[in-house]
Amino acid sequence: MSKISILQRYNVNKEIILLSLILAIAPFFFQNDFYYEIAIVSLLNAMICIGLNMLMGYAGQVSLGHGAFAGLGGYIAVILGSKYGISPIFSIFIAIVTMGIFAFIISKPILRLKGHYLAMATLGIGVIINIVLNVEDELTGGSDGMSVDSFRIFGYEFSDSLQWYVLCAVLLVLAIWSFSNLIDSPFGRILRSIEGSEKAANSVGINVSHYKSIVFVLSVVIATLAGSLYAFFSGFISPGEASFSHSIELVVMVVLGGLGRIYGAIIGAVILTILPQLLTSFEDYQTLIYGSIIIFVMMFMPKGIAALFADIKGKLFASDK
Repeated sequence: MSKISILQRYNVNKEIILLSLILAIAPFFFQNDFYYEIAIVSLLNAMICIGLNMLMGYAGQVSLGHGAFAGLGGYIAVILGSKYGISPIFSIFIAIVTMGIFAFIISKPILRLKGHYLAMATLGIGVIINIVLNVEDELTGGSDGMSVDSFRIFGYEFSDSLQWYVLCAVLLVLAIWSFSNLIDSPFGRILRSIEGSEKAANSVGINVSHYKSIVFVLSVVIATLAGSLYAFFSGFISPGEASFSHSIELVVMVVLGGLGRIYGAIIGAVILTILPQLLTSFEDYQTLIYGSIIIFVMMFMPKGIAALFADIKGKLFASDK
């Protein structure tokens, strides 16, 4: 079997190959651990944004609570490992299952809402999660947070930045490949029909509530995975990981990159993970800056940066003909 037929069989497109090459080459340009840290956080944010983009861009459902979901998932994994001695890999698995069930339960009532009502509902859940993490001092360490044990997979400890980078890069590529296949499947077409018109989707026999719940659960599950890995990578977790500002950051990343564009989520995540490092003197105005970015993008780039690149690419190829 030729290499091309193998790639076609597993639906590995040119974009995934190009991204894999970029991720493989990038470490050669990292000068110290700080560069690795920014890269790893960018990869983890991109993972969350892929799931959030699927919810917002393909299913048309707004969530202002994904930062809280990622933070809560991270706390569950950390608490199971630190207080009950469960290995990190199994504690993350339990956190994923727990948050998946939690997401499914809350999706039934809140996904009946639409527009800003849905946004406010997810915001409210996120605020409740953040308050609980702050007040449960004995379990979560309260506002001071808690330290996290080292990350091991079947006895192999991840203590080097390169190891973490490789792990996160592989998981990101797998996430993109999985979600790309999902979007190209009949399930993805159903999501797009729901985003276009829920009434029209209902009229042709699509169980809109069921499919919205599935995509919501998937987005929370991948947020839990990324949030848990970030906690183990940083060696510390605090309620700030589940804050409203973190949820806003994730939404801005998705909007900036481009709603309904998987690779746009990566672009937005990378840009807005690096940007705070360049604007450290404006830390107190971070939310204002993010809000300004949303306004600018909605006014001048409503389809996001990824769409802008796609338009430029289309014009270049058109001029060659």
